[in-house]
Amino acid sequence: MKVVHHYTTSRFLSLDVLRGLAILLMVLSGSIAFADFMPAWMFHAQVPPPKYVFNPEIAGITWVDLVFPFFLFSMGAAFPLALSSKLEKSGIFIVLLQVVKRYVLLVFFAIFIFHGRAWVMSERPGMTENLLSVGCFMLLFLLFSKTNFESKSFSIGRQIFAFFIAMLFLVFYPFKENGFDFYRSDIIIIVLANMALFGSTIWILTQYKPGLRLAILPLVMGIFLSAKVDDSWVSQVFKWSPIPWAYSFYYLKYLFIIIPGTFAGDWLLETKQKQVVIKSSVTTLAIAVLSILLVVINVTLLFSRALNINVLVTIGFSLLIILLSRKAALHLLFQNFIRWGIFLLILGLVFEPFEGGIKKDPSTYSYYFICSGLAFLTLVSFMFLESGGYFKSVFNFIAKVGQNPMIAYTCGALFLLPLLKITDAEILLNALNFNAWGGVSRGFIFTTLVALITSFFTVKRIFWKT
Repeated sequence: MKVVHHYTTSRFLSLDVLRGLAILLMVLSGSIAFADFMPAWMFHAQVPPPKYVFNPEIAGITWVDLVFPFFLFSMGAAFPLALSSKLEKSGIFIVLLQVVKRYVLLVFFAIFIFHGRAWVMSERPGMTENLLSVGCFMLLFLLFSKTNFESKSFSIGRQIFAFFIAMLFLVFYPFKENGFDFYRSDIIIIVLANMALFGSTIWILTQYKPGLRLAILPLVMGIFLSAKVDDSWVSQVFKWSPIPWAYSFYYLKYLFIIIPGTFAGDWLLETKQKQVVIKSSVTTLAIAVLSILLVVINVTLLFSRALNINVLVTIGFSLLIILLSRKAALHLLFQNFIRWGIFLLILGLVFEPFEGGIKKDPSTYSYYFICSGLAFLTLVSFMFLESGGYFKSVFNFIAKVGQNPMIAYTCGALFLLPLLKITDAEILLNALNFNAWGGVSRGFIFTTLVALITSFFTVKRIFWKT
């Protein structure tokens, strides 16, 4: 039985949804209560309650551990979509310069937003620090916002002015712990900056050579493994950095998620160019549901360490999804999503016993492969649900967050939280921290406010871009 819905979009709503969901879950994971009564699966597997002390010996993952790799995957998928038209218009040299510029701006963004947090300015932040934090958030609009209602010369002028003010703040403000320090930055943004630089460059240079792009991964793996041999040239390459506060070879481990994401972007771009559509049906809905179930099952059973059951269930569900995809007569491009997702997931399960079990920190190869596979399956599930018109209003709302990721990531710490402290509204929010349900509700309220603020600017067509 076919439904009259086709998957056709120029913006790729599902990719925006995946990115937006990753950011909102990131905000949620950082805003729920940190208390003895909270369940361990609500936090990173290696940082469990009640003490929240990092323990690298704990194997397993939770939903929180999927957040960052899902964002990385969506970032990789966006490279072909964003860069292909730029290459046609400007050429490879200009685009590579733009990639380097983006890297520099993201590194600056990471340093500035870290120092712009009230608790970084002072041991006991008060009204002044919280107002300054809000001011830093507003300054970022002058630095990074892109609008359609101002001239190019005015835009450049305000960016220069904002950068000058930001530099004065960083250089002269008396931050705690000996003042401003390049090494004190938002590590998540630093990693993303490195992935934007290396991931974009790799895709540009291998745009028509996907085999060469894949070949980079075993080279990176070889360097990671051989770097453990002290005094070897590989070890020297691994340790070398001209700017340790902005680059480390260690960050390149996330290419194992970024590069699979670029293939997803290639296929999305091809669906647009060839005007390929998904004919929504009961079968595609079943594939979407089974794909999401695979995510839930793997997170649950890997966390509980029911490894044998997880492998058997994963293989069974995977075979069923493949059979259904053939029955639905999906275009090869969409079958690629499913096949790669399943292959990477099973590859990750094969690697799972290696390095003491799957872990986010220190991250293992099973973590990269499993998370990439689950990201493929989640994205294809969203595509099928979108094609059928399911959860339309929810998808549209989350997509608005995904279209403005820099604002979404920043407004909680630099804008919303300082306002809650200034108005004493945080006291009301913290009053929910009486049990697990209240602690989670606190996070949902905070995350919803972040989503509403971000979507407001998206609707007004005000975006932060590098």
